[in-house]
Amino acid sequence: MEYTNLGKTGLKVSRICLGCMSYAEKSNAWRLDETQGRSFIKRAIELGINFFDVANMYSDGSSEIVLGRALKDFTKREEVVLATKLYFRMRSGPNGAGLSRKAVMMEIDASLKRLGTDYVDLYQIHRWDDETPIEETLEALHDVVKAGKVLYIGASSMFAWQFCKALYLADLYNWTRFVSMQPHYNLLYREEEREMLRLCTSEGIGVIPWSPLARGRVARSAEAQEAGIRAQTDTYGGSLYKASEAADREVIDRVGRVASARNVSRAQVGLAWLLSKPVVTAPIVGATKPHHLEEAVKSVDLKLSKEEIAMLEEAYVPHAIAGMTTDHPIRP
Repeated sequence: MEYTNLGKTGLKVSRICLGCMSYAEKSNAWRLDETQGRSFIKRAIELGINFFDVANMYSDGSSEIVLGRALKDFTKREEVVLATKLYFRMRSGPNGAGLSRKAVMMEIDASLKRLGTDYVDLYQIHRWDDETPIEETLEALHDVVKAGKVLYIGASSMFAWQFCKALYLADLYNWTRFVSMQPHYNLLYREEEREMLRLCTSEGIGVIPWSPLARGRVARSAEAQEAGIRAQTDTYGGSLYKASEAADREVIDRVGRVASARNVSRAQVGLAWLLSKPVVTAPIVGATKPHHLEEAVKSVDLKLSKEEIAMLEEAYVPHAIAGMTTDHPIRP
């Protein structure tokens, strides 16, 4: 495993981050139960992964509970980088979601309790909250950092102008600055290259893409796109790519050609492409089958040539914006 700094910070993270949305206390159509999930967390640690990402809303907090218990049993708290998020609805009522000061103060304490820890290394806003002034959110995040409950703060899918405004205001008022961005970014969705990734490069922001394999689409042939249970049942994931299926087919085929020529898996190619981008710190990989983790770690050592990268990229066509706040309204 390779390690790198998260943005301009001194925090060292593995080049692969394990996303823990798929692990919960009880299984469903595509989520694993706690016993199954623990085996993946343990194996990730054995492979050298020290970076784990979760969110308060994953399985209504259950994913945080599973991750917290596993980390306590399999490693030392000081040896891992633990990231969680807030924004989406956690309870009914007018203050059950969002990024108000009340929400920040309540949700960090609730996450810490579920995770069984005194602090999180990286606390992220899951989306932009149009109903709360960003100044209110930034000051509240600054206060939880000063209270020792959070070490660093990060953000996720939003427009570049919003992220730029947040960085400017943090500097203006001497509040804690966002150090990371978690964007929707993969070979099938590269709209973030237009503005967000350029901003992150300029500002020294660490980039930790979600859905790095486009909900598994990059890892399967065009003919097998609906092969997995999640592909058949995850309506949100399906909505991200349904409109672009025809345009994406050529990109998927090219991934297959590179994979065959290199005698590696399609997943390794998709992740290696992301890791070839200097702005990318660590893709957030979901794993529900043993080979998922093994392939993700192997991708760190797979170095694509300039010609292979160009061939993978040239078939891309512009896509409609997907994965932003309006996909999941927070109103009661």
